[in-house]
Amino acid sequence: MTLTAEDRARVLVEALPYIKRFHGQTVVVKLGGSAMNSKQETLLDVVLLRYVGLYPVLVHGGGPEITAMSERLGLKAEFLEGLRVTDADTMDVVKMVLTGKINPDLVATINRLGGQAVGMSGEDGPSIIAEASDPSLGFVGRVTQINAEPIQALINRGYIPVIASIGLGYDGHSYNINADTVAAEVAVGLGAAKLILLTDVEGVLGEEDKVVSQLSRADAERLLASGKVSGGMIPKVKACLRALDAVAQTHIIDGRTAHALLLELFTEAGIGTMVTP
Repeated sequence: MTLTAEDRARVLVEALPYIKRFHGQTVVVKLGGSAMNSKQETLLDVVLLRYVGLYPVLVHGGGPEITAMSERLGLKAEFLEGLRVTDADTMDVVKMVLTGKINPDLVATINRLGGQAVGMSGEDGPSIIAEASDPSLGFVGRVTQINAEPIQALINRGYIPVIASIGLGYDGHSYNINADTVAAEVAVGLGAAKLILLTDVEGVLGEEDKVVSQLSRADAERLLASGKVSGGMIPKVKACLRALDAVAQTHIIDGRTAHALLLELFTEAGIGTMVTP
């Protein structure tokens, strides 16, 4: 479909109130999973957000890439309630993939698209302090503290922070932390206006297996308790609930949709599922 000049003008006008509303606000975006396949459009959105006066912070995982590398090295991937069981060898793979490949690739792409990005993990600063969450999960971490100062310093200097979901424990060990969880904690630590989780489904499914456009905290907790939310969606919904302690609006949207961020932030209808207090 070809847009007329008038159509293009209407699109821009529709976006204006939202640009004004979120100007000068921090927006934490989590990118991971199959949404990585459309990262070019997502990162272009991130660059645009910075140029129109928002402060995007990108948090990423890399589950499929970690699984693929683990299999190449003869390590079997195991999951428990959507979380990767991480022994010492798997932790080495996590660090290699997240900080050695995905993070630099994201930073380079943002810079090539005209933005200014700096890559880091929670070990830098350290900005993310963690401890073991469950002995059965190995080196899977639970965030105990966010040191926002290193992240905020990058924002203040005009950079887009790109954060790999690895934390550092007081015991000196590195911890693999679910990227949804990290994004929620970073959003709380920075006092962000929004948390947006990009995933590979259209949103949260309700009782009739249809995407629910808006969920209250109570509705989200009910879906979790009923088992309707399962697998990898569990940490996403829990991340939204955690972020609601300090963030007004949280979103789970389909990162496979071209320019999903712009559609969610700058249009009246939005996409995916919004979880609110």
